[in-house]
Amino acid sequence: MKIVDLRTMRGPSYWSVKHRKLIVLKLDLEDLAGTWSNAAKGFPARLLKLLPGLEQTRSTNPRDNAKHPPLTLEQLSDGEPWGHVVQQVALELQRLAGMPLTWGKTRPAYDEGQEIVLFEYQEERAGRVAAEAAVELVSKLLRREKYDLKAIVDELHEIREEEFFGPSTWSIVAEAASRGIPYIQLEGSNIIQLGYGVNQKRIWATTSSNTSHAAVEIAGNKNRTKRMLKAAGVPVPRGTTVYSVEGLKDAVEELGYPIVTKPLDGNHGKGATINIKNWKEAQAGLKAAQVYSRAVIVEQFIEGFDFRLLVINGKLVAAAKRTPACVVGDGSSTIQQLIDEVNKDPRRGVGHEKVLTQIKLDKHSQQILKARELTPKSVLPAGEELYLKSTANISTGGTATDVTDLIHPYNLLMAERVAGIIGLDICGIDVLTTDIAIPLNETRGAVIEVNAAPGFRMHISPAEGLPRNVAAPVVDMLFPQGATARIPIFAVTGTNGKTTTTLLLAHIVASKGYKVGNTTTSGIYIQGRQLQSGDCTGAQSAEFVLKDPTVNFAVLETARGGMLRSGLGFHSCDVAVVTNVAADHLGLKDIHTVEEMAEVKGVLPRTVRKGGWAVLNADNDLTYAMRERLDCNVALFSMDEHSPRIREHVEAGGLAAVYEEGYLSIYRNSYKLRIDRAVELPITFGGRARFNIENALAASLAAYCYGFDKDDIKTALRTFVPSATKTPGRMNIFRFPTFEVVVDYAHNTHGIEKYAEFMEATPATHKVGIVSGLGDRRDQDTIDYARVAGRIFDEVVLRQDQDLRGKTAAEIEALMRQGLTMDKPDLPITYIDNEPEAIDYVLQNAREGSVITIFSEDIKATIAKLEAFEARVREEQPQPA
Repeated sequence: MKIVDLRTMRGPSYWSVKHRKLIVLKLDLEDLAGTWSNAAKGFPARLLKLLPGLEQTRSTNPRDNAKHPPLTLEQLSDGEPWGHVVQQVALELQRLAGMPLTWGKTRPAYDEGQEIVLFEYQEERAGRVAAEAAVELVSKLLRREKYDLKAIVDELHEIREEEFFGPSTWSIVAEAASRGIPYIQLEGSNIIQLGYGVNQKRIWATTSSNTSHAAVEIAGNKNRTKRMLKAAGVPVPRGTTVYSVEGLKDAVEELGYPIVTKPLDGNHGKGATINIKNWKEAQAGLKAAQVYSRAVIVEQFIEGFDFRLLVINGKLVAAAKRTPACVVGDGSSTIQQLIDEVNKDPRRGVGHEKVLTQIKLDKHSQQILKARELTPKSVLPAGEELYLKSTANISTGGTATDVTDLIHPYNLLMAERVAGIIGLDICGIDVLTTDIAIPLNETRGAVIEVNAAPGFRMHISPAEGLPRNVAAPVVDMLFPQGATARIPIFAVTGTNGKTTTTLLLAHIVASKGYKVGNTTTSGIYIQGRQLQSGDCTGAQSAEFVLKDPTVNFAVLETARGGMLRSGLGFHSCDVAVVTNVAADHLGLKDIHTVEEMAEVKGVLPRTVRKGGWAVLNADNDLTYAMRERLDCNVALFSMDEHSPRIREHVEAGGLAAVYEEGYLSIYRNSYKLRIDRAVELPITFGGRARFNIENALAASLAAYCYGFDKDDIKTALRTFVPSATKTPGRMNIFRFPTFEVVVDYAHNTHGIEKYAEFMEATPATHKVGIVSGLGDRRDQDTIDYARVAGRIFDEVVLRQDQDLRGKTAAEIEALMRQGLTMDKPDLPITYIDNEPEAIDYVLQNAREGSVITIFSEDIKATIAKLEAFEARVREEQPQPA
């Protein structure tokens, strides 16, 4: 078998609206086509020997296991589709690397002998690696070859550690997501954006948009911190800063033993050595600290336990007692054997994957053993405790016990004062004391360090005691009660009309004073300024708008290509508009029928938030049918004022927009609210462009659903004047002294049929069209498109696109000629391969009173050519005397 296509979904998609992070794998089974897993002798046993976890249930809940059943020897022996086997293997490989994933699905592909495999991923790169590895693993086992399972699991583990949020970050992200707050990981960084547009906040580990840079600088300088705390009456250890061995001698003479050495600008316990009792240990401590900082703090060693107090937004929210990584002797096991036994605890994993981290005998631990004249092979007496680290960090194998409910009010107030003194909104305070339930000044304890970006893992997953949801107060601080994290989102899709509808909506919204970000097939616009050009209708373009800190309203054109390539760039919207669904782009990306295309477009209204609106075209059967799967409000629009669908919908209390008696009208209950006469709207070209009346209906209804006043909608529609600048490639009309030119983007049968209605209502002595076919369309689609073009025009200039998209120029020309002459065998056809030359030809040969239509590939270049021609015509006209 081999991989034919591998795609990554990052949001709601055709494959699943609920499961947003999906790998879509297209497999060619090759010689395995028509067979299942029982066709290969011994394969089931070999697979389960290598991956015994495939047979294990995932949950104690029978419902979960019914949804995600294990893959047993019995099932494999009875026969499972190869795609399902690959799916299960890919999930299991990720689970072995600490990514607990269960959902997947397999379905036959359109082409015989191929299958579509879907499965979840936690990290995108890990998902893609798991897909390729699963195919390779199954293939090797079929050939009875060995497979290096450890190597791939190690690679996946490494990817997870590199790319997955740390436990602190993830706790905040998960808490935000549980409240419906969207998040985006900013590209190439560990910075997470919570919320959209002007309402966004950012976190980086446990620093936030509210965190003071000055406070972080103060906390990073331990001497400055200690001086500030001492001046405020907070107990701190006596100490000094040294830069050399000579300075260390002076510090030891002043402070006496035991002492602590740590780098001035260190964090997470790096380079720190505690309980130093002699000169040899002091020199080693200085050397360890100077790896991280030339300046080294030397302090009194405070007797007691290590406590971490966490203060968020001025309130103490958690306290934990921290214990360094340690082992307890049993009189027979070596130190290494004791470590191995501790690491068998299922709560311990690699890096941050589990509640606790495995203990490693690193260089620092070796130094501790050496100082005690021990080695990893030494046997500890029964009951003897050996600390393997000098600091109690969870990330180096330490453990934590929650003591939040034990902390004395004096110590609580002290912690909140410390956070305020330093100025940190999220503050970790390290305290040494014999008992946190006794005031610090009575136990001769001290605050030894203040931390910006403190870790949360010890609080959210302590080894003992109650877990504390310390992420909740962070989200409360960033988004206080009554604050919103979102901005309104209008999203528009459909086969035709979506760009114009998007532009109309953006104009309506902007006219009300909103700072709009919108995406279209011509670019990304922020507050009316184009920041990117080209087709910008995919997920990345949507995120571009949603990440912009100046935008407070998003209007997003959402096209088929982006949804199939990577899914949507947002999880929910306020209003979704579906203009229509017709045959276009069929045969691409596993979408072969117009019904499947409707499923793609139907993803958008399914993402509307509860209470939001789906605005659907009642005249289009496939679009109208989408209402049956929706949980949101539904509004319908129609060009037929007698539509039974509209009547039924309105009688049931629904909202609708209808073109009736020349007016765009809103139907609500038994009332009719007229917005404006269609002929008054510039976008309709005096009522001739019925397809733009339909687009204006959709935009008006969407705006009305959201709450815009009908008079404001009317004003906005009247002030939306189409032009080559505002609506490039959408009915751009150039008027010359003796003829007119229309530039449009109609590129499919449905679109050109709508355009034909406009041309029928347009008087002209001669109608000329520059047309071309597309190589990535089905032959019949190209013929049907050309047939409509043949009916519209009195003369056709046939050209070719620069990108032939899979067919030869001769094949496209033959199909186009076949369609063009089906109803007009004698239709004059001139073949000019190059679009600019074709435009020059029609301009030079234009008849008086004619209308020339250019269905352009390169809209920008075509408009530039026509504007240049327009300037030449003006220069050549005789000037008045």
